[in-house]
Amino acid sequence: MSNSEHDTSAPLKDLVVLDFTVARAGPTAVRYLADWGAEVLRIESADPSLALINDRNSSDYINLHRGKRIIELDLGDAGERQRVYELVRTADVVVESFRPQVKYKLGIDYATLSRINPRLIYGSISGYGQEGPCAQQGAVDQVVQGVAGLMAITGDASTGPVRAGIAVSDLAAGHQLAIGLLIALHARARSQRGQWVQVSLLEAMIAFLDFQAVRWTTDGEVPEPAGNHHPTYCPMGTYAARDGHFNVAAPGERLWRQLCVAIERPDLRDDVRFATSRQRYLHRAALNDELARIFAERTRREWIARLDEANVPCGLVLGVDEVFAHPQVEHLAMVAEVEHPSRGRVSVLRNSITMSESSPVRPVVARLVRSSSGWTTTDAHDVGPTEAIR
Repeated sequence: MSNSEHDTSAPLKDLVVLDFTVARAGPTAVRYLADWGAEVLRIESADPSLALINDRNSSDYINLHRGKRIIELDLGDAGERQRVYELVRTADVVVESFRPQVKYKLGIDYATLSRINPRLIYGSISGYGQEGPCAQQGAVDQVVQGVAGLMAITGDASTGPVRAGIAVSDLAAGHQLAIGLLIALHARARSQRGQWVQVSLLEAMIAFLDFQAVRWTTDGEVPEPAGNHHPTYCPMGTYAARDGHFNVAAPGERLWRQLCVAIERPDLRDDVRFATSRQRYLHRAALNDELARIFAERTRREWIARLDEANVPCGLVLGVDEVFAHPQVEHLAMVAEVEHPSRGRVSVLRNSITMSESSPVRPVVARLVRSSSGWTTTDAHDVGPTEAIR
């Protein structure tokens, strides 16, 4: 059974996608298409030096490449490359994430493939862009977090620069490329022409700086690290209760008044230093010190009960294991089980988008359908678009 046959309402079930991506950003973009029913054929190198990246038994690989079918090809071989060209004739989308010059050396660049299939949507993810003084440099998430300014505003004055706890530039680029591919597909429905969609980790990360970026570009203000407190609103941050940490968000006048009631400190509301949002921002250190002393007097759940009753946004700071035991997360059913050929039943993350009329396909593990020695794990007649590479 093909991936799109799990749910006939999957809106992308008529798309064929060739996935040449490596690392995380490109596979993230393609995973969105696979989740919504696209037929994804992932082309992997059989190079043993890539065994760690392509460890099909790892939890990361199982989650990142779910719903894809895999063939192993040597793109440096002219015969194997010709088989790729045959696949391109009937593909809708090609996605790659090599360094910019590599696709030209392999003969799978946009100009080459669009001559074979003028309707082809071609997606590229790079570190720094396809052109420019740094375009040919290697890039990974943490390096780009530094270059794009994220590390300079993460952490606090005592820690120095701090990386985010996830591969945020990879994920940002992957999400943005998925959006770009869908926009290009929509445009093709009218023009009948394909196009080249480009995203870089650097551009995606700068875009994700959002209000922090325009504090500089518009206001001329250089953002500084604010630790676990919001850089422009106060009070909004992490506080230590008697038994651990929790978050409180009370910006604006209404929430500030409600917070003062919940903590039984009306005098803070009347304090001239905290009388307006601007004053609270200017005196944020004094206000946070005062709140820290107050919150240390009770447990987290006691405070959350009081703050919830006062309609002040708040929540526990949870470990990842605690996240999946949270009743709301259980209600949302963010985990999906799949059957892995060697690991048995394992849990991956479901797609986070919900639609009223369409559904993502049921997650399945990636399937190897052709190795360097020939067809494996599936009959050739069940291969669909990969039959062209036989």
